[in-house]
Amino acid sequence: MKAIIYLEDGFFLEGSSFGQEGETIGEVVFNTSMTGYEEILTDPSYKGQMVCMTYPLIGNYGINRQDVESKKARVEGLIIKEKSRIVSNWRAQESLEDYLKEHNVVAIEDVDTRALTKRLREKGAMKGIISTEVFSEAALREKLNAAPSIVGVDLVKEVSCKQTYEWQEDLGLRRLEEVTRKAFTVVVIDCGVKFSILRNLKELVNKVIVVPAKTKPEDILKHKPDGIVFSNGPGDPEAVTYVIETAKEFIARLKAKELNTAILGICLGHQILGLAFGGKAQKLKFGHHGGNHPVKDVLTGKIDITAQNHNFVIPPETIPEKGLIQTHINLYDQSPEGSQHETLPIFSVQYHPESGPGPFDARYVFGKFVTLMAGRA
Repeated sequence: MKAIIYLEDGFFLEGSSFGQEGETIGEVVFNTSMTGYEEILTDPSYKGQMVCMTYPLIGNYGINRQDVESKKARVEGLIIKEKSRIVSNWRAQESLEDYLKEHNVVAIEDVDTRALTKRLREKGAMKGIISTEVFSEAALREKLNAAPSIVGVDLVKEVSCKQTYEWQEDLGLRRLEEVTRKAFTVVVIDCGVKFSILRNLKELVNKVIVVPAKTKPEDILKHKPDGIVFSNGPGDPEAVTYVIETAKEFIARLKAKELNTAILGICLGHQILGLAFGGKAQKLKFGHHGGNHPVKDVLTGKIDITAQNHNFVIPPETIPEKGLIQTHINLYDQSPEGSQHETLPIFSVQYHPESGPGPFDARYVFGKFVTLMAGRA
């Protein structure tokens, strides 16, 4: 069936539908990962966005339920050059096309993804629409003009859990080496947390409790956490005011020595902490989405290849907090990638240390967090 992808600047490509038929609208971004479409499709951080995969052939190893990052597909749409006509993997439970239809994801193939990626790099991420029903440029433009931008919109409320629960699964066959769990409790504030983050935490500590993003600070502290994680999530961090207020409360209590809990921020969580310290959010031109971003630790000189998925940053120069220092930078564009406080047990990273998908270079971040919890005294 014929399909079209149309961007708000008038750029469009015609192709073929291979997911759910219909229409979908979202901000269009590109992902440079060669593998990992299962994790990308189910990453809650992609809520509100449509993903263009730059690798040309997608779907060859199918879908299995062990590699997903949430309970359902989260992307608004998928754009690829070519779907694999075969599924060849012993772990596969169904094809990519069947999974997309099952989860009502509109997708398009047989389009020039190089041309689309080049357009996004030149013009920046922008709203787009995929349709199998309407092909009039005027009609598509009208639909896009009526659709809201992700700027200023709270997307976290769409992906956060509704009830508190305890996470049980560790890394299992994904582990690099055996470790001894510490008798710590970690509370994860779910802004759209990925399963891989929870698995990495459970690998290292006895108890991982996940709470909805709107949980009050006093209810979080009832779990007597040794550590608190502000998780990854979608969209504009400045719109998630209730989580920013929670972060401000914990920071104030740490400064007043009324709290002795380690805090880690990951991706959106990193931005939340930056805003809680007084910073301002800035939207990147086309964001960072992929598994090949070199990040330098400015304190040690060490360089890691990291997985990333974000459209916003908190420039360090906008943060008035003197005790918060920048620890990492992106070597592609020099954007900020990490920070830590000089006196408070707080640090955060803009990249994804859980590597789902991506290289394992940054998994040490979870070990660093455990060390911070152990040294709280």
